[in-house]
Amino acid sequence: GMLQAHTSYTPEGKGGNTLFLPIPYARGCKVTFEDEPGVNPTPKYYHINFRKYPEGTQVETFSKEVVERAAQKIAEVDNRLLQPVAGRKGEILREEKSILPSDSLVIPLPAGENAVYEVKFNIRTDNPEQYAQLMRELVFSAGFDGKQTVWVPLSDFSGGGMGAPKVDSWYLTSDGKGNISSRWLMPYQKDGVLKVLNLSSRSVAATMEVNVAPLKWNKDRSLYFYASWRQENGIYIHDKPEEADQCIEWNFATLKGRGVYKGDLLSLYNHAPLWYGEGDEKIWVDDDTFPSHFGTGTEDYYNSSWAPVVPFYTPFGGAPRADLESSHGYNAFYRTRHLDGIPFNKSFKFDIEMLGWKRGEADYATTIYWYGDPEAQVFGTSGIEEARRQLLPAVEASAD
Repeated sequence: GMLQAHTSYTPEGKGGNTLFLPIPYARGCKVTFEDEPGVNPTPKYYHINFRKYPEGTQVETFSKEVVERAAQKIAEVDNRLLQPVAGRKGEILREEKSILPSDSLVIPLPAGENAVYEVKFNIRTDNPEQYAQLMRELVFSAGFDGKQTVWVPLSDFSGGGMGAPKVDSWYLTSDGKGNISSRWLMPYQKDGVLKVLNLSSRSVAATMEVNVAPLKWNKDRSLYFYASWRQENGIYIHDKPEEADQCIEWNFATLKGRGVYKGDLLSLYNHAPLWYGEGDEKIWVDDDTFPSHFGTGTEDYYNSSWAPVVPFYTPFGGAPRADLESSHGYNAFYRTRHLDGIPFNKSFKFDIEMLGWKRGEADYATTIYWYGDPEAQVFGTSGIEEARRQLLPAVEASAD
């Protein structure tokens, strides 16, 4: 659970690990890497995230003794991470119907201070050929206390993206056949409503089940759950890192207000024949003049390494889709930030550099999951027109 091995291992020792065990320190921390004697040096890429606490915070410094003392707790946490369940058992609201075109399945939530602990969707289609397009044309929306905070196609809200493949993670689970579970906590003060909107041209048999329980709203700490979606087609991928001025900085997310950024899905169709994800991610928080987070490439941001083209699933994210070893065609990555959510007080901006091994284009669809106050805003989202856009057929592997 804590130490996640990467998927692109090779016999030459290429690969890596991601460690999610917090390492507290009071005054300073030095991270070093040592190769075994006699091993030829290879390039190293690394991400180190750290969080500053306010001056004077009491911290117990990380040590072998601390880890040994917490061994049982660590094992329990690992176990829990691999077997996610809803945070609480509450009232179960269930609605089933055949949703006509342009109609919605609707569940109004109980009045008062409550939170949604789990939402389950079951979408039934007789025709597997229509599944990918249908899951894109069914939209999950949610509104709390008079404000719509969620509007995302079900395929993408599930963490799978185009084609709505299988997902197995802490907040999200999907069997790739129309059953989806979301365990994102969605608190509210007075009222709320959850909907599945059918943008397709045919009726769809659907069930939505919601687990709601009382939760006190704390005016200083409580935030609303937000999720939004953005799609753009034909984004230019440059192929020369030294020509940075010719690389597009594509905007993943622009948020205003107070909140915490909790994760994202990148679902894409790569028109270029080779790896597209060399570009670094750059995240600006509040008054940053230089990004707080400055990465080393798409795969590293998504906790894997070396242009990965193998689907994988972990409690912290994964790669639900990788059709071809060349990276051509459909690919998807997601990441959820359990311990490393990014708090912001005024604004949050996330760009990614469009850089690959060969010039070309990619179609990107990103879903972001975050919490914000009632005034929080998200910019540049996509809507009905994009959700109805016909998906491209998957690329077949060529014989050469």
